[in-house]
Amino acid sequence: MSGSKKKKITKAERLKQLQEEEEKRQKEEEEARVKHEKEEMERLEIQRTEKEKWRKLEAKALERSNEELEELYLLERCFPEAEKLKREKRLLSQWKHYIQCGGSPDPSISQEINTFISLWKEETNETFEAVIAKSKLVLNLIERLKLILLETPPYDLQDKNIAQYQGSILELQELLHLKFNIATEILLRQASTLADLDSGNMEKVIQDENVTLYVWANLKKNPRYRSVRFSETQIGFEIPRILATSDIALRLLHTHYDHVTPLRPVPAASQENTSTVTPFVKGEVKSVEAAISKNLQEECKQQENEPHSVHEEETKVMEEQDDTERQTEEPEATKCDLEMKLLSETVSAAQMLLLENACEKPYSFEDPEVDLYQFTTLGGVYHLDILELPPQCKPVKGWMIVEILKEGLQKYVYPPETTEDFEMENAFPPIEVMLKVHENVIFFEDPMVARWDAEGKHWKTDGISNVSYQPEDRLITFSLETFGPVTLIQDAHVNMPYQSWELRPLDVNKVLLTVTTVFTEIQIQIKENLCKLASIKLNNKRHSSALEEKWMSPVSFIIALKEAGLNIFPTGHSHFYVVTNYKLPLVEMKAYRQMALLSSAFAFSWSRWNTECDPKNVVFKVREHLTKEEPSQNPNWNFLMFSGDRAQSLKINESSEAFSKALKEETEFHSTLYHMVKDFASKEAMEKVRLSSCQFIDSVCHLLLSTRLLSYS
Repeated sequence: MSGSKKKKITKAERLKQLQEEEEKRQKEEEEARVKHEKEEMERLEIQRTEKEKWRKLEAKALERSNEELEELYLLERCFPEAEKLKREKRLLSQWKHYIQCGGSPDPSISQEINTFISLWKEETNETFEAVIAKSKLVLNLIERLKLILLETPPYDLQDKNIAQYQGSILELQELLHLKFNIATEILLRQASTLADLDSGNMEKVIQDENVTLYVWANLKKNPRYRSVRFSETQIGFEIPRILATSDIALRLLHTHYDHVTPLRPVPAASQENTSTVTPFVKGEVKSVEAAISKNLQEECKQQENEPHSVHEEETKVMEEQDDTERQTEEPEATKCDLEMKLLSETVSAAQMLLLENACEKPYSFEDPEVDLYQFTTLGGVYHLDILELPPQCKPVKGWMIVEILKEGLQKYVYPPETTEDFEMENAFPPIEVMLKVHENVIFFEDPMVARWDAEGKHWKTDGISNVSYQPEDRLITFSLETFGPVTLIQDAHVNMPYQSWELRPLDVNKVLLTVTTVFTEIQIQIKENLCKLASIKLNNKRHSSALEEKWMSPVSFIIALKEAGLNIFPTGHSHFYVVTNYKLPLVEMKAYRQMALLSSAFAFSWSRWNTECDPKNVVFKVREHLTKEEPSQNPNWNFLMFSGDRAQSLKINESSEAFSKALKEETEFHSTLYHMVKDFASKEAMEKVRLSSCQFIDSVCHLLLSTRLLSYS
């Protein structure tokens, strides 16, 4: 029994065991402490070494900073050079227009455009076809005026010029619509002679590239004829009984442009963006001009006051000519340099203007009112009108007699202002409207319908019900309480933020910009000073567009893409509606300028680490790309971080676990992207960069500034 019991541990043995355990614990702690101290010392040593290495690299970068910035300044002279060429082109265009004497006015000259407007006002009895023919010129004049306002840099636009151009645009728009109204009245006077044999009512469709007219005159007043369809299409109306028995005409005038939405204010160059050096540079230019003038005057006086013999005079003149040429050449060169410096600063200020974010919304929009900073009108405007049928032409003894009303074309008020005389409560129900969406416009979501409030001068979404959209047939149906101008709207930021982007060279002075969004992939080709839409993909399938293969200037191209529903161009207010990856505007601008400089030989792409770094830095991928072939599936990218003043190659890649600013092995700091890529670039690539034309670089830079890829991806 006692053998089955465990041997009892004595007190002494227990103390010894505890002592051994304590000694073991202390030994382990000591080993851990020593190990920790060793590791800490090693870490501090590595840190010290890294800091020392970093300090040496910074010192080295600082030493060559001035040299690199001077070289960059010379390379970036391409921007003022491009601006000079654009100015010369604008002047040449005006001169060509002047010497051609083609009969069309120069819209920038107020006397010419005012004369054109006055003469057209005097023309009467124009048919709808005649007005459509004239509208081509009018729309061209409006487009030219809008381009002048958009293409001319803010520092070259005076307030009086802006007011003049916008005033001319509004006058032309109003006159064009008035002419369409008069032509409609002339057409409706002949309704009885154009009546359909089957229905007895008049129906007319006139189509053009810019305008489509659908007009229906109710001549029979048959109460059962309440479904109006035009030319075997589904476009038309479902009208209530009261309209089916009235002397009315229904007009649907679809203008493929929007002359209803008020003009946007033209951005002005802020004083903050204009460098403080600018006044000094302007003063220097003037002083150099004065010095040149003074030197020439003094030389002339000396020649007049000092008589010499013919031989002596000739000898002295020959000697002085060389001195004078040298003296004059130097101030002239200085003047040219100063002018380029001034132009360079003003171009930079204009580029910064494209990256400015508004501090607050300009206006508080109430619920039914459409916020045109958030939404955009697409596919033009549908002018829906119920018109009083004018007196009809009557044949009398071979003559056509018609009563012409002094007040002209009158609108039929529906519903009437007072409905007391009508017994039925629902005598004036909403009118059902069926419209065709413009074929050249892309809606990524079902379009919304908005009506124009003439009193408030804005678009509204109230008074519209039962909206349904058939994307296959591009038909939209809705019920409208009162007629007037109607448009379709889409969220202007439906394709923002972008999912990814890539800028890839195709050849010297030719690149391909690819922007991928949730709904689409847009490819833009840039060649010299022109852009074109290369391709669009919707749901990973190629989509054909009327804009493909059409080369345009960058500004015209951006307008065309926006009007087609392909808006990838943020405004100063876009950050209120889109989650952005804010970057300092100056850092963004410097990055885009230098990316454009290198774009002939280097590909740039989106990196997910750009969202992880602070607003003072941008991160993107770059690699040399010289062949015309498609890039491989896994190209070897370099990851660069740029702060505007410092460029560095990062150790991380796209699959790294966390963001780190650690420097890639055997790389250094540089003050510019140009010198950073030069470290790993071939001579052939740098030669391609040097051969790039200033207009091409300027166009690429403008597209990058307009898309803001580093902030909106």
